[in-house]
Amino acid sequence: MLPATSKLCAAISYRHLRNMTGLRRQAAVAISQELSRLAIRSPGPSAWIHQVRRRSSLLSSRLEEKPFSEMEMSYIKQGEEALQKSLRILEDQDDWKTETVAGNGDKVLSKVLPDVGKVFRLEVVVDQPLDTVYGELVDNMEQMGDWNPSVKEVRILEKIGKDTVITHEKAAATPGNIVGPRDFVSVRCSRRRGSTCVLAGMSTTYGAMPEQEGFIRAENGPTCMVLRPLPGSPSQTRLTWLLSIDLKGWLPKTIINQVLSQTQVDFAKHLRQRLARPV
Repeated sequence: MLPATSKLCAAISYRHLRNMTGLRRQAAVAISQELSRLAIRSPGPSAWIHQVRRRSSLLSSRLEEKPFSEMEMSYIKQGEEALQKSLRILEDQDDWKTETVAGNGDKVLSKVLPDVGKVFRLEVVVDQPLDTVYGELVDNMEQMGDWNPSVKEVRILEKIGKDTVITHEKAAATPGNIVGPRDFVSVRCSRRRGSTCVLAGMSTTYGAMPEQEGFIRAENGPTCMVLRPLPGSPSQTRLTWLLSIDLKGWLPKTIINQVLSQTQVDFAKHLRQRLARPV
Protein backbone atom coordinates (compact mmCIF):
# COMPACT_ATOMS: atom_id res chain seq x y z
CA MET A 1 0.00 0.00 0.00
CA LEU A 2 2.71 2.49 0.94
CA PRO A 3 4.82 1.96 -2.23
CA ALA A 4 1.74 2.59 -4.39
CA THR A 5 0.89 5.70 -2.38
CA SER A 6 4.44 6.95 -2.83
CA LYS A 7 4.22 6.56 -6.61
CA LEU A 8 0.83 8.25 -6.72
CA CYS A 9 2.14 11.23 -4.70
CA ALA A 10 5.13 11.52 -7.00
CA ALA A 11 2.92 11.54 -10.09
CA ILE A 12 0.52 14.13 -8.70
CA SER A 13 3.30 16.43 -7.56
CA TYR A 14 5.38 16.31 -10.76
CA ARG A 15 3.89 19.45 -12.31
CA HIS A 16 4.33 21.37 -9.07
CA LEU A 17 7.95 20.25 -8.72
CA ARG A 18 8.73 21.73 -12.11
CA ASN A 19 7.72 25.14 -10.77
CA MET A 20 9.70 24.88 -7.53
CA THR A 21 13.24 26.12 -7.04
CA GLY A 22 15.97 25.95 -4.42
CA LEU A 23 15.25 24.53 -1.00
CA ARG A 24 11.55 23.93 -1.60
CA ARG A 25 12.28 21.56 -4.50
CA GLN A 26 14.98 19.82 -2.45
CA ALA A 27 12.57 19.44 0.46
CA ALA A 28 9.82 17.99 -1.70
CA VAL A 29 12.21 15.50 -3.30
CA ALA A 30 13.52 14.53 0.13
CA ILE A 31 9.97 13.85 1.37
CA SER A 32 9.31 11.60 -1.63
CA GLN A 33 12.53 9.72 -0.95
CA GLU A 34 11.59 9.37 2.71
CA LEU A 35 8.23 7.80 1.74
CA SER A 36 10.03 5.25 -0.42
CA ARG A 37 12.54 4.52 2.34
CA LEU A 38 9.78 3.95 4.86
CA ALA A 39 8.03 1.62 2.43
CA ILE A 40 10.96 -0.82 2.36
CA ARG A 41 12.21 -0.47 5.94
CA SER A 42 12.23 -3.79 7.71
CA PRO A 43 10.85 -4.12 11.27
CA GLY A 44 13.23 -4.28 14.18
CA PRO A 45 13.41 -1.20 16.44
CA SER A 46 11.65 -1.24 19.78
CA ALA A 47 8.28 0.47 19.82
CA TRP A 48 9.32 3.88 21.17
CA ILE A 49 12.38 4.22 18.93
CA HIS A 50 10.38 3.18 15.88
CA GLN A 51 7.68 5.71 16.77
CA VAL A 52 10.14 8.60 16.95
CA ARG A 53 12.07 7.62 13.83
CA ARG A 54 8.90 6.99 11.82
CA ARG A 55 7.31 10.33 12.67
CA SER A 56 10.41 12.50 12.80
CA SER A 57 10.24 13.63 9.18
CA LEU A 58 12.56 16.62 9.12
CA LEU A 59 11.72 18.43 5.92
CA SER A 60 7.99 17.72 5.73
CA SER A 61 7.37 19.67 8.93
CA ARG A 62 9.63 22.49 7.75
CA LEU A 63 7.50 23.17 4.67
CA GLU A 64 4.73 24.39 6.98
CA GLU A 65 6.98 27.02 8.52
CA LYS A 66 8.74 30.06 7.13
CA PRO A 67 11.53 29.36 4.61
CA PHE A 68 14.98 28.76 6.08
CA SER A 69 18.33 29.86 4.76
CA GLU A 70 20.82 27.26 3.56
CA MET A 71 22.82 27.72 6.75
CA GLU A 72 19.73 27.21 8.92
CA MET A 73 18.82 24.11 6.94
CA SER A 74 22.33 22.74 7.50
CA TYR A 75 21.90 23.13 11.27
CA ILE A 76 18.48 21.47 11.12
CA LYS A 77 20.00 18.55 9.22
CA GLN A 78 22.81 18.26 11.78
CA GLY A 79 20.29 18.07 14.60
CA GLU A 80 18.33 15.40 12.77
CA GLU A 81 21.54 13.47 12.08
CA ALA A 82 22.41 13.54 15.79
CA LEU A 83 18.95 12.25 16.65
CA GLN A 84 19.03 9.39 14.15
CA LYS A 85 22.58 8.33 15.07
CA SER A 86 21.76 8.39 18.79
CA LEU A 87 18.65 6.27 18.34
CA ARG A 88 20.57 3.72 16.29
CA ILE A 89 23.12 3.41 19.10
CA LEU A 90 20.43 2.98 21.75
CA GLU A 91 18.57 0.55 19.52
CA ASP A 92 21.47 -1.91 19.67
CA GLN A 93 21.27 -3.66 23.04
CA ASP A 94 24.42 -5.75 22.58
CA ASP A 95 27.83 -5.33 24.26
CA TRP A 96 26.87 -2.74 26.90
CA LYS A 97 29.04 -3.06 30.01
CA THR A 98 28.11 -1.82 33.47
CA GLU A 99 30.20 1.11 34.71
CA THR A 100 28.31 2.18 37.83
CA VAL A 101 25.20 1.13 39.74
CA ALA A 102 24.04 3.52 42.47
CA GLY A 103 22.18 2.45 45.57
CA ASN A 104 18.93 3.91 44.25
CA GLY A 105 19.12 1.87 41.03
CA ASP A 106 20.63 4.54 38.77
CA LYS A 107 22.86 2.77 36.28
CA VAL A 108 25.62 3.84 33.88
CA LEU A 109 26.55 1.51 31.03
CA SER A 110 29.17 1.90 28.31
CA LYS A 111 30.29 0.43 25.01
CA VAL A 112 32.94 1.20 22.40
CA LEU A 113 31.82 1.97 18.86
CA PRO A 114 34.26 1.84 15.92
CA ASP A 115 33.22 5.18 14.41
CA VAL A 116 32.41 7.06 17.63
CA GLY A 117 34.59 5.77 20.45
CA LYS A 118 33.37 5.09 23.96
CA VAL A 119 29.80 6.12 24.74
CA PHE A 120 28.01 6.14 28.09
CA ARG A 121 24.36 5.40 28.80
CA LEU A 122 22.56 6.54 31.94
CA GLU A 123 19.29 4.78 32.93
CA VAL A 124 17.26 6.37 35.73
CA VAL A 125 13.69 6.84 36.90
CA VAL A 126 12.67 10.32 38.08
CA ASP A 127 9.68 10.80 40.38
CA GLN A 128 8.19 13.56 38.24
CA PRO A 129 5.83 13.51 35.24
CA LEU A 130 7.33 13.77 31.77
CA ASP A 131 6.12 17.33 31.11
CA THR A 132 7.90 18.58 34.23
CA VAL A 133 11.20 16.93 33.29
CA TYR A 134 10.92 18.08 29.68
CA GLY A 135 10.22 21.65 30.75
CA GLU A 136 13.32 21.74 32.94
CA LEU A 137 15.65 20.27 30.34
CA VAL A 138 14.31 22.14 27.29
CA ASP A 139 12.30 25.22 28.24
CA ASN A 140 14.64 26.11 31.13
CA MET A 141 17.83 24.96 29.40
CA GLU A 142 19.72 28.19 30.15
CA GLN A 143 19.13 27.73 33.89
CA MET A 144 21.04 24.43 34.03
CA GLY A 145 24.11 26.14 35.45
CA ASP A 146 22.02 27.09 38.50
CA TRP A 147 21.56 23.50 39.64
CA ASN A 148 24.07 21.28 37.81
CA PRO A 149 27.59 21.72 39.28
CA SER A 150 29.11 20.17 36.14
CA VAL A 151 27.81 23.07 34.04
CA LYS A 152 29.00 26.63 34.48
CA GLU A 153 26.76 28.20 31.83
CA VAL A 154 24.42 27.31 28.98
CA ARG A 155 23.49 30.04 26.53
CA ILE A 156 21.24 29.82 23.49
CA LEU A 157 23.00 31.54 20.58
CA GLU A 158 20.26 31.10 17.99
CA LYS A 159 16.83 29.52 17.67
CA ILE A 160 15.87 27.94 14.35
CA GLY A 161 12.20 27.10 14.05
CA LYS A 162 10.33 25.36 16.83
CA ASP A 163 12.79 22.70 17.90
CA THR A 164 16.38 23.47 16.84
CA VAL A 165 18.81 25.69 18.75
CA ILE A 166 22.52 26.52 18.69
CA THR A 167 24.02 26.63 22.19
CA HIS A 168 27.27 27.52 23.89
CA GLU A 169 28.02 25.55 27.04
CA LYS A 170 30.82 26.12 29.51
CA ALA A 171 31.69 23.09 31.62
CA ALA A 172 32.70 23.64 35.23
CA ALA A 173 36.18 22.53 36.26
CA THR A 174 36.32 19.15 37.97
CA PRO A 175 37.42 18.87 41.62
CA GLY A 176 41.15 19.35 41.85
CA ASN A 177 41.06 20.73 38.31
CA ILE A 178 41.77 17.24 36.97
CA VAL A 179 39.97 18.29 33.80
CA GLY A 180 40.50 21.96 33.00
CA PRO A 181 37.88 24.36 31.59
CA ARG A 182 36.09 23.07 28.49
CA ASP A 183 33.41 24.60 26.34
CA PHE A 184 31.14 23.29 23.59
CA VAL A 185 29.18 24.76 20.69
CA SER A 186 26.31 22.45 19.83
CA VAL A 187 23.26 22.14 17.65
CA ARG A 188 20.35 20.65 19.58
CA CYS A 189 16.95 19.46 18.46
CA SER A 190 13.94 18.23 20.40
CA ARG A 191 11.16 15.92 19.25
CA ARG A 192 7.91 15.03 21.02
CA ARG A 193 6.07 12.11 19.50
CA GLY A 194 3.22 10.61 21.48
CA SER A 195 4.45 9.71 24.94
CA THR A 196 8.15 9.84 23.97
CA CYS A 197 10.46 12.87 23.95
CA VAL A 198 13.96 12.91 22.48
CA LEU A 199 16.49 15.69 23.01
CA ALA A 200 19.48 15.20 20.70
CA GLY A 201 22.61 17.15 19.84
CA MET A 202 26.12 17.23 18.46
CA SER A 203 28.99 19.67 18.15
CA THR A 204 28.92 22.24 15.37
CA THR A 205 30.71 25.39 14.24
CA TYR A 206 29.18 28.82 14.68
CA GLY A 207 30.94 31.88 13.34
CA ALA A 208 29.77 34.18 16.12
CA MET A 209 31.25 31.90 18.81
CA PRO A 210 34.94 31.19 18.04
CA GLU A 211 37.20 29.43 20.54
CA GLN A 212 37.33 31.27 23.86
CA GLU A 213 40.46 32.23 25.73
CA GLY A 214 40.99 30.05 28.78
CA PHE A 215 38.84 27.18 27.45
CA ILE A 216 39.60 24.09 25.38
CA ARG A 217 36.89 23.64 22.73
CA ALA A 218 35.73 20.06 23.26
CA GLU A 219 33.33 18.10 21.06
CA ASN A 220 30.24 16.08 21.85
CA GLY A 221 27.82 13.89 20.01
CA PRO A 222 25.97 12.20 18.90
CA THR A 223 24.21 12.53 22.24
CA CYS A 224 20.59 12.44 23.33
CA MET A 225 18.18 12.14 26.22
CA VAL A 226 15.04 10.03 25.85
CA LEU A 227 12.11 10.66 28.18
CA ARG A 228 9.21 8.23 28.56
CA PRO A 229 6.50 7.81 31.20
CA LEU A 230 7.18 4.81 33.41
CA PRO A 231 4.72 2.07 32.36
CA GLY A 232 1.84 1.98 34.81
CA SER A 233 3.04 5.13 36.61
CA PRO A 234 2.53 8.32 34.55
CA SER A 235 3.76 10.46 37.46
CA GLN A 236 7.26 9.00 36.96
CA THR A 237 9.63 9.39 34.01
CA ARG A 238 12.24 7.00 32.68
CA LEU A 239 15.25 8.98 31.46
CA THR A 240 17.93 7.51 29.20
CA TRP A 241 20.96 9.70 28.50
CA LEU A 242 23.43 8.73 25.79
CA LEU A 243 26.68 10.65 26.29
CA SER A 244 29.54 10.85 23.80
CA ILE A 245 32.30 13.42 24.41
CA ASP A 246 35.80 14.11 23.18
CA LEU A 247 37.35 16.34 25.84
CA LYS A 248 40.39 17.08 23.68
CA GLY A 249 43.79 17.79 25.21
CA TRP A 250 45.95 15.11 26.79
CA LEU A 251 44.02 13.10 29.36
CA PRO A 252 44.42 9.43 30.36
CA LYS A 253 41.44 7.30 29.31
CA THR A 254 40.96 6.03 32.86
CA ILE A 255 40.41 9.60 34.09
CA ILE A 256 38.06 10.42 31.21
CA ASN A 257 35.95 7.32 31.84
CA GLN A 258 35.73 8.02 35.55
CA VAL A 259 34.81 11.68 35.04
CA LEU A 260 32.12 11.02 32.42
CA SER A 261 30.38 8.19 34.27
CA GLN A 262 30.43 10.19 37.52
CA THR A 263 29.08 13.23 35.64
CA GLN A 264 26.03 11.22 34.62
CA VAL A 265 25.38 9.90 38.14
CA ASP A 266 25.74 13.41 39.58
CA PHE A 267 23.42 14.82 36.91
CA ALA A 268 20.61 12.47 37.97
CA LYS A 269 21.05 13.43 41.62
CA HIS A 270 21.01 17.17 40.98
CA LEU A 271 18.12 16.93 38.53
CA ARG A 272 16.00 15.25 41.19
CA GLN A 273 16.91 17.94 43.68
CA ARG A 274 15.98 20.64 41.17
CA LEU A 275 12.61 19.08 40.35
CA ALA A 276 11.79 18.53 44.03
CA ARG A 277 12.23 22.22 44.92
CA PRO A 278 9.10 24.16 45.93
CA VAL A 279 7.56 26.05 43.02
